Amino acid sequence: MLRLTWVQPEDLIGHELRQARLDGRNASAVAARWRAAGGREAPSRAGASTGPASPYLRLLARDLLDELADLPSPMAETEPTDLGRIRALCPHWPSPGPSPAPVSPARLEAAWLGRAAGCLLGKPVEKLPLTGIRLLGRAAGNWPPTGYFTARGVPADLLAAHPWNRRSAPTSLAENIDGMPEDDDLNYPLLNLRLLQRHGRAFTTADVARLWLDELPAGRAFTAERVAYRNLLCGLEPPLTARHRNPFREWIGALIRADVHGWTNPGDPATAAEQAHRDAVLTHTANGVYAAMFTAAVLATAATGAHDVHACLRTGLAVVPPASRLAGAVRDAIRLAGTHRDFDTVVDALHARHWPAHHWVHAVPNTALIAAALTHADGDFTGSVSRAVSGGWDTDSNGATAGSVAGLLAGSPAALPEHWTAPLKNRLATSVGDFDGIGFDTLAHLTHTEATRPCPGPS
Repeated sequence: MLRLTWVQPEDLIGHELRQARLDGRNASAVAARWRAAGGREAPSRAGASTGPASPYLRLLARDLLDELADLPSPMAETEPTDLGRIRALCPHWPSPGPSPAPVSPARLEAAWLGRAAGCLLGKPVEKLPLTGIRLLGRAAGNWPPTGYFTARGVPADLLAAHPWNRRSAPTSLAENIDGMPEDDDLNYPLLNLRLLQRHGRAFTTADVARLWLDELPAGRAFTAERVAYRNLLCGLEPPLTARHRNPFREWIGALIRADVHGWTNPGDPATAAEQAHRDAVLTHTANGVYAAMFTAAVLATAATGAHDVHACLRTGLAVVPPASRLAGAVRDAIRLAGTHRDFDTVVDALHARHWPAHHWVHAVPNTALIAAALTHADGDFTGSVSRAVSGGWDTDSNGATAGSVAGLLAGSPAALPEHWTAPLKNRLATSVGDFDGIGFDTLAHLTHTEATRPCPGPS
């Protein structure tokens, strides 16, 4: 039986109830009605429950989702989604430099490679609990991980208790890697590269939507992106696509789309954040949008090669409303990373703060973990991707973003350890357009063309 993930009303309602608790809406009456009718909790890790709900429960779930959308949030003033209101809340919003800063193709190639390697490291352990990730790494003598995960030497009973990610293990364990396999964490940078090629950096949110309908297979979109895609097909327009029956609107999806916006605005974190905002509001609101803006600003600062990772993170925070949950979580994570020598201790503290209140794909804990990993590793490439993945939650996405930042800071492919880059074979698999099999060196040159294109670009 086909159980399409991330869109079933009976599954969405549980996620929306969790989101209501996070943003301070009083949903107790709605939750009681749902439980009284026999409604279930949202699946903890999968995208859909094992079986469909009754027609009555499905109709009730739709009605309750709409009721929840009408509940007021006490955080609305401190966590707006409108860009003008965001900027008004940020007293240290960055000023653009006097002239565009240069970024070399080599630095951009290191960023693409870093994103791919970090993603690949996290793929086989995605969805696993933190305990399982640690046990698997230690059993192989690879903890904290200094290379790709392997099943070699891992006891069979441990593999049975904590099986690798079913879809990823055949292409992402060290013994199986043959180039970079397809992943949404690389598909979205490809889509945004194509976005800039078509529309330049003056693109609109509607341009993003049209590109997705043209180039993104629906089955390659997940969580907030899948809901927004469905909403587009139902005739809704942005930014309603981000809000209508979309409980994933503060999850990590917009963050993983932010890289190209940072890479193509070296030295201009404000413009990078604004680009990321126009992209993000197709699918996300509030903290989900801030995570993308933060990441784009960090990357734009790192792309110049003139700042250390700590300055990059401070600049990223400058585009996030300081009273928001995301800003508070990132500041706390950076403080923890500067306090403890052992990163596992930092991770344990982050999990105690954020889990299980947040879903493992929510933007707030994952962005905090990325910031902690980069801080604790002092921007070192292996240290950054290792720490980001070792913290659990959305392991491939976190490894990808940490690898992108650390790759930029490293400055060139030659500065990245070969045991991370050689297995990629300068080859990326994807279902996006005509990019399948493209080399990271070619992607770097294409990205450099967009970074140096006068703005605004073609309409």
